[in-house]
Amino acid sequence: MKRTDTSKTIILLIKIFLTIGIAIGSYVTGLLGLVYALMSPNVSGVVLSVAAILFLPSLVPFVWMKRRKKYLIGWSSSLLAVAIIFAIPYGIEKYEESITINVTPSINVREYLPFEEESKIVKLKSETLRLTGDLPIIDGATAAFPVYSAFVHAVYPETTRLYDGVFEYNNTLGGYEKLAEKKTDIFLGAAPSKEQIAYATQCNTVFQYTQIGTEAFVFFVHKDNPIESLTVEQIKGIYSGRITNWSEVGGNDEEIVAFQRNEGSGSQSMLIRFMGDTPIMPPETKKINGMGEIIEQVVDYQSKTNSIGFSFRYYVEGIIKNPDIKMIAVDGAAPTVQNVKNGSYPITTPVYAVTYENNPNPNVSMLISWILSEEGQYIIEQTGYVGIEK
Repeated sequence: MKRTDTSKTIILLIKIFLTIGIAIGSYVTGLLGLVYALMSPNVSGVVLSVAAILFLPSLVPFVWMKRRKKYLIGWSSSLLAVAIIFAIPYGIEKYEESITINVTPSINVREYLPFEEESKIVKLKSETLRLTGDLPIIDGATAAFPVYSAFVHAVYPETTRLYDGVFEYNNTLGGYEKLAEKKTDIFLGAAPSKEQIAYATQCNTVFQYTQIGTEAFVFFVHKDNPIESLTVEQIKGIYSGRITNWSEVGGNDEEIVAFQRNEGSGSQSMLIRFMGDTPIMPPETKKINGMGEIIEQVVDYQSKTNSIGFSFRYYVEGIIKNPDIKMIAVDGAAPTVQNVKNGSYPITTPVYAVTYENNPNPNVSMLISWILSEEGQYIIEQTGYVGIEK
């Protein structure tokens, strides 16, 4: 066989192997891209997936063409167009991420664990109570975690660890569900929603409420929003959809974007109680792909000058600590601890230790009594909540 024939054969074999490799790579990339496109909750993820699926097959002509210049120009132009299409939504997403503030209660529990030297909790060792035997299973809302973690530190055995069957963290949604099912003994947080009470009734559980403190329900805006105070009626007007522009309440000529939380969360339940008989407008939602189905999710709070959101004072001031938002006064009173104590701030809510009737564990009532004692109230106030006036 002549050398030229040998070279042609080798080149042909290389092209065949490259084509097979591209085919296999295209198949794998296609599967991965399809999975990513189904799972991705954003536009740029879908665009990136499609680009990945099409990229490898588009290389096949390069392998077999002799004159590749025109194709190269077309291919490069297409690649550039895809890059631009991807870059625009990607840039929008990154901008939205940069202005999105996590006001959906979440907490780095590792920073607030009991019996840890670097923990941020109030570290008190009780001189009046040390629990032994049948330890009450304690759970709570996100914003209450530093409080009941400090309770564990004060009166539970030092061997107690998070998620050990005694010290739990399931937030408001999961916490009330488990209390209704009598899988926990004490839940610390704001009052449950009507739906959570109904579920308890369905489980033949009667909740008992012991107020252990008081908290302010607050509304916040972007730091550059000129609004410093709103009345109760103005806030109800905003969240009912009757007031739609900041200029109607003395602010800039901007459309008001009023963010809400998901149903059953502590703060959304509090908004419902605050609004009373005033209907709440539907929350802004976005559709996302989740596990192969389309689901709706309440849009996260974004720090824009026309935004308004809500939460509890301690969570905003003690945990979020974001300089881009500011809590506003209501009826002229700022949401400070002092104004909560003297009653001038008008929107407050009890913080409860919620138990259930006929719990056979005697340590539950002992723990509740201790929480109301001087030591328990000291932890509550030092954490940043308002204790019970005696």
